[in-house]
Amino acid sequence: MHKKASLALALGVMAVSGYGVVAAWFWPWKAALFPLVIGIPLFVLSAAEALWVLLGSTERATVQDFQISQELPEPEILRRSALAGAWILGFFAAILLLGFPLAVPLFIFLYLKVHGREGWVLSIVFTAVAWAFFYGLFDQLLHLPFPQGWLLEWSGLF
Repeated sequence: MHKKASLALALGVMAVSGYGVVAAWFWPWKAALFPLVIGIPLFVLSAAEALWVLLGSTERATVQDFQISQELPEPEILRRSALAGAWILGFFAAILLLGFPLAVPLFIFLYLKVHGREGWVLSIVFTAVAWAFFYGLFDQLLHLPFPQGWLLEWSGLF
């Protein structure tokens, strides 16, 4: 039963993503970029899943539970998980308050300096490269405007 369901899902995803790729192929380049970037890998991965189901072994593999570490005590695991969640929430708050164009480089820089304890040069270089890639791709190449953050919108500065 599991094999049939996996095959049906893989073929369904192949059909939907294949249709999306073929339809987007005839659109203007800017409009077609996102469906092509998502649709082509999705089609290839679902085709691989279908082949895996059809040609793969019939014996069941054993599934192992995900474990963070065998050596760490539970309070340390909880502390690290809470810290990761705080970084994610902080990034989300920075996006809301400052907007993507400011939040992305700020987050990268702070993460490298505070959490990664990297040096100034490495932190600044990596932040600059990430910002240049982000700005070049989304603003210059794709012309995707990002909304201002709440603080910038309320202050009327930008």
